[in-house]
Amino acid sequence: MMESWIRMVREHIDTLDSLLARYVAGTLPTPARVLVEAHLELKPQNLIKVRNLEALAGLELMDIDPVALSDRDAMLAAVLASEAPEATQRAEAPVTEDRVFPKALYDFVGFDAADVPWRTRMPGLKEYDLGDIEGCHVNLFWLKPGRTVPAHTHEGSELSLVLDGAFSDSRGHYGRGDISVADDSVDHRPSVDLGRPCIGFAVMDAPLKLTGSFRQLIGDIIG
Repeated sequence: MMESWIRMVREHIDTLDSLLARYVAGTLPTPARVLVEAHLELKPQNLIKVRNLEALAGLELMDIDPVALSDRDAMLAAVLASEAPEATQRAEAPVTEDRVFPKALYDFVGFDAADVPWRTRMPGLKEYDLGDIEGCHVNLFWLKPGRTVPAHTHEGSELSLVLDGAFSDSRGHYGRGDISVADDSVDHRPSVDLGRPCIGFAVMDAPLKLTGSFRQLIGDIIG
């Protein structure tokens, strides 16, 4: 899985369409796959893109010449002799009007937004760090209304799914269900909308790199 994420970086996933293509191909590591599945729950209209990509992939498979198995009976016997994976029990996400996390994300982290054990990183910015998973660094973030994130670029790729609230940068506006796809070609300074905090889920494969002037950086850190 880690190798698939590295391959994604090298192939420059810089659009939502290219991310969905990797999702359909099954090459995303678990955190990125969960992020896409949560996005599709919040933006079900994009399921059409996924279904179309799956149909195209199916057509490609039909054109591939079949390959004979070297020892079909032994392979079948090994499958039948293997133990079934243990079923994991997870609490079902409560269905309420104030629920923030889609089911895919709830199942992944085990709780909803109200129960996140946030830690303050700087004024107006809180984070819950899930650590490194399959070569990705994964976290949830909370930004107060009007907060500006220090200008930065990326040494690799970063996927950010907005779960509540919204933010804007030089590329556009991102609201609930939207995914920001950024790489080393993007240098941005996201700013949260007024009115409500912005909560998101981020998956990245390399650290951020701060940019901008020293004066601007200090102002943004202080908030």
